[in-house]
This record gives sequence, structure tokens and C-alpha cells, in this order.
Amino acid sequence: MHTKEWVRELLIKELCGGAFVRYFGIDKTCFMLKEHYYWPSLSKDVEHFVRRCSTCQLAKSHLRPQGLYSPLPVPHGPWEDVGLDFITELPSTQRQKDSMMVVVDRFLKMAHFVAC
Repeated sequence: MHTKEWVRELLIKELCGGAFVRYFGIDKTCFMLKEHYYWPSLSKDVEHFVRRCSTCQLAKSHLRPQGLYSPLPVPHGPWEDVGLDFITELPSTQRQKDSMMVVVDRFLKMAHFVAC
């Protein structure tokens, strides 16, 4: 494989499933690549890569279309259904804490913030 082809495949691979770990499909991948790069066979190369990538094929459901978003079930009591998220890269405190863990109770709509 020539250097030029290797670099093109690396760009497609990084966008398709590298650091993003998101499988956008052919059209979205082409669109995102065209924002910053150009080569004559870009669309054809992306299509070829996605069609032979087993992870892309598994990530894209052909049997069950995803359809419209549906709401989450309503919780019946406090702390039955919680969400967890992290806020990172904050300025360090005196105790060297630079992140926050956020726990949200969907029933009470209450959030707890834990320094980490």
C-alpha cells in the first residue's frame, strides 16, 4: 500500500471508529472528512472502508431501524433510577480535586456533586 493510500485509510479509520468510537455511516463520514480534506476518490474510499469494516456493519442496524426517540420510563420512587456523569478538567482545589462526579435522581430531580 502506498503512503498516500495508507494516510487516507488512517484518516477514515480515525473518524469512523478511532478516538470518537462512533460509527456514522458512509454519508456522515464523507461529510465530516470533506470539511477538512479532499482527494478525488474520497467518497468511494469511505464507502469501500465502511462496507468491509465488520464493526461498522455491526454498529449499523439493518434489521431494526432505530426510529424516533422514546421517553425513559417514569421512576416510581426515589433513588430507583439514577444518572451518573463526570465533569473533568476543572481547576484543582487545595486538596488536588480536579473532577466532579454528578449523581442525579430522576424521581426527585435532585443532584449530588462529589469532588474527585
